[in-house]
Order: sequence, then structure tokens, then C-alpha cells
Amino acid sequence: MAIQTFVASTVLTAAQMNALQANDYNQTVSAKTASYTLVAADKGTRITMNSASATTITVNTSLFSAGDTLFIGPNLGVGVCTITAGTATVSTSGSLALAQNGGGTLYFTSAGVATFFSGSAAAALPAAVDYLVIAGGGGAGSMAAAAGGSGGGGAGGLRSTVTATGGGGTLETAFAPTSGVTYTITIGGGGAQSSGNSTNGGNGVASSVAGSGLTTISTVAGAGSGGLTAAGTGGSGAGAAGSLAASAGTANQGRAGGTAASGNNGGGGGGGSNVVGSNTSTTFGAAGGAGIASSITGSSVSYAGGGGGGGYGEVGGAGGAGGGGAGAVNGSTRGTAGTVNTGGGGGGSTGSGAAQGGGGAGGSGLVILRTLISEALPTTLTGGTIALTATHYVYIFNASGTIKWGV
Repeated sequence: MAIQTFVASTVLTAAQMNALQANDYNQTVSAKTASYTLVAADKGTRITMNSASATTITVNTSLFSAGDTLFIGPNLGVGVCTITAGTATVSTSGSLALAQNGGGTLYFTSAGVATFFSGSAAAALPAAVDYLVIAGGGGAGSMAAAAGGSGGGGAGGLRSTVTATGGGGTLETAFAPTSGVTYTITIGGGGAQSSGNSTNGGNGVASSVAGSGLTTISTVAGAGSGGLTAAGTGGSGAGAAGSLAASAGTANQGRAGGTAASGNNGGGGGGGSNVVGSNTSTTFGAAGGAGIASSITGSSVSYAGGGGGGGYGEVGGAGGAGGGGAGAVNGSTRGTAGTVNTGGGGGGSTGSGAAQGGGGAGGSGLVILRTLISEALPTTLTGGTIALTATHYVYIFNASGTIKWGV
């Protein structure tokens, strides 16, 4: 029987008296088989979960008052049930992830703040943390007036323990976190776009994961393509332009940029993390190299594609799959920027007009971490968000932040 409000004249029937003894603490049991969001009527009740897949119970604010409680559990299924803060704040000294037969009491200290007292053993520290670390992509340069299209910017270097890593390298090894160590996540920015004639695009900025006892996992910035001088080596290399050679990629992180013919022709494609930038010997810009398609989030998504080369009065090259920007078509338009948080290279500019439109900026980098849902959630997480798959917690950092497991 649900919680009742009694007054002096209240008379209970026999059925109501029996219902009071139906279970401990007079808790109405609400059985769930799929993810659920708490409602005000759940106060004082028991919620069970029974699912073979991972589920969540979401807690929002302004539904409960200070002193209200409810019991969550037992988790009857084999799928982990995670108590998740929606608009409310939920803390615990144990774990919010309930394995099979786990449960505990949710106690509200205010309308928007609750503490979960787990009645089950704390989840173990993650044994291995998978990662995908991508640097910022390179920006594209601008050639001199009537001097041919510039090459596409190189994609940011990509290192991964899931699906594939950059440059055709061998998958890297997940790291084992140390309890109480704060790991710093740095997201590299994309390289600056070029402006004006005969200017280089900016190199991207490295992304990394660092912490005490961990050999820093750092990626090399994508190479900005040349407009005045040749580009240097990057995570992935920049495309060639006229007499300015393409640049190389970094082993196990990205591929080289594509070549171009000297004279008034299109620019070579920027290297992607998976495929070398395309070559051109005509006035058409070449396509950027494709990036790596990774399934670290539970779905296949491409990252770190190279920028397309700019055309010389003709169509610019397409950006490589994974956020590469397309090359410009004429002198009044700018090459397309690489997509943010993909590490894509910027699209090249065209040299067919008296004034360059300019190359596109590189896309910023990204870090994604992943642990099993049977293992502990972090005790500290800043700058990132948590996603849930059937088997893993996924921590996505579009901006710099920190993460820590244990105390």
C-alpha cells in the first residue's frame, strides 16, 4: 500500500491493515524492465529492475523533499542498473552502478540533492581504460594571387585502443588507472585559417591524456598546409601546392598529404588518419584522405579526415570522411573548416582570383575513454560527459577536463 496521510478520524479496513504488513517498511513495489525516470509518486516505494541489458534510473529535481527516501533494488537482471543524475545531484561513497542483486536507499537532503547508500559491494576499479585521442587538424594555407590552389590541411594525429589506430598502425594497449590519481585531459584546438595571399595555415594543437604513473598519451597536431613555405610533418601531412611539397604524417597516427603539379593547378588533399590525401595534376583540387571509423562509442563514427585541396578556377577537393573540410572553388570563397571535435583538416583555398578567399581552419581534437559497466564509475569528472552502451561507460571530452577513479 502506498504511503497514506492519516487524520484523527481515519478508520482502516481489514484489507488496508493487511496491506500495511505486505512488505518491509510498507513499501509498494514497482517492477521495471527498462530504463526509468523517477516520479513524485515513487516516494517511499521500492523499485526493482530486471533486464538483461544495461539500464538507468534517472533522478530529477523538484520531485522530492528533504527527508524523502525510496529503495532501489534488488537489481534482478544481469544487466547493470545505474542510478543517474538528471537535473538533480546524486552522490555516493560506494557505486551508483548496481550489479545483479545490488540495491540501496536513495535519501534526499533537499529537493535537488540526494545521497545513495548502497547495500551492495562497491564496484571494482576499472582494470583497463580504452581510449581514442585525436589532435586538432591543420588549417589550410592561401597561395599567391593567380598561383594555383593550396593543399588541404592534414588531420590531427589519432591514437586508439578500439577498432583501429591512425596511420595503419597496431592497436594500442588500454591503460590501468590508479586509484586516487587525477588524469588530465587536454583537447587540442584546430589550426588557424589563412588570410590574405601567400600565407600558411596554422598547425593544429596536440591532445593528450596525462596522470601520475601513466606514460602520457599524446597525439601530434595536424599539419597546416603551405601558402608561402612548405608544411612540416604533422599527425597527418598537408597537401602539396604548386612548388610546395606535401608533408609526411606521423607513424601510427596519420597519413601523408597528396601531391600536386607545379604551376597553376589544384592543391593536393590533406592526409587523413587512415588514407593518404589524393593527388592532382589538373586544375581540380584533390580530395582529402579518409579518417578512421571507430566504434568506441558503440556506433561506427569516422574521425580525423584530411582537408580537400583548393581548385584553380575549378571544383575544390572533397573533405575526407571524418570531418575534413572541402577545398574552395574560386577566389572569393574560403575553404571549408574542419569539423569541430573530429580533428579534421581545413579545406584549401584557390589561387584563381586577384585576392584569396583563404583556407579553412582545422577542426578541434577529441578524447574518448571507455570502461566496462561492471566496473566503478569515476569519483571525479570535469569537462566531459558520460554515455552508456550495453557493455560500457563512455566518457566523451569535447573540451579539456579531468577524470579520477577511487579516492
